[in-house]
Amino acid sequence: MLVEFTKMTGAGNDFVVIDNRSGKIKGGSRLARVLCDRRWGIGADGLLLLEKSRKAAYRMMYYNADGSYGGMCGNGGRCIAWFAVKTEIAPARHRFEALDYVYDAEVRNKAVILKMKNPRAFQFGKQIKLDSRTLKVATVDTGSPHVVVEVGDVAKKKDLLSTLDVVGLGREIRYHMAFEPAGTNVNFIEAAGGNSIRMRTYERGVEDETLACGTGSVASALVSSVL
Repeated sequence: MLVEFTKMTGAGNDFVVIDNRSGKIKGGSRLARVLCDRRWGIGADGLLLLEKSRKAAYRMMYYNADGSYGGMCGNGGRCIAWFAVKTEIAPARHRFEALDYVYDAEVRNKAVILKMKNPRAFQFGKQIKLDSRTLKVATVDTGSPHVVVEVGDVAKKKDLLSTLDVVGLGREIRYHMAFEPAGTNVNFIEAAGGNSIRMRTYERGVEDETLACGTGSVASALVSSVL
């Protein structure tokens, strides 16, 4: 079966986008593993299937690179909204369904604006014991579950976010028993002066550091505003 696809990137997160309103594609999980493979496939952080919806202009089905169903993806949502407008599937202002929520989207010139769902499951000062240390972290669900860690709580003062072992430490937190069975995404942040922060993210499902994370950015901004 021949499938037409579009490769898109949102702030560094890259995706394979397919219009599946026909419903011909049934195995999204398997297809994601094949297409997202960076050696043998197209290469991407995830697969976005645009499908029919009874609640909105369309439904976004998001699969991580490992084939797991990802629920909401912030940058993926921005990409699929842009795709829907540019292919005349939806108007500049529209709504789309993802997981159990309907999101408002607006494509304005080169910008894509999403109204995110209200965050839930806030917890600050949660202690988790790792092999080498005990950390205090913050947790929040912004459409996907996230842990936010201040770099100052991890590294010595001479160390910087840029030198942190994001993959090693991120993987240890992602698979920690405190977040079983689904696991979590992990964001490491540091102050960047003014009202800015820097962040690096280990994404579950990709099982690696990614260049960006939309829901992780929201989680990090929320947590940093109250720390």
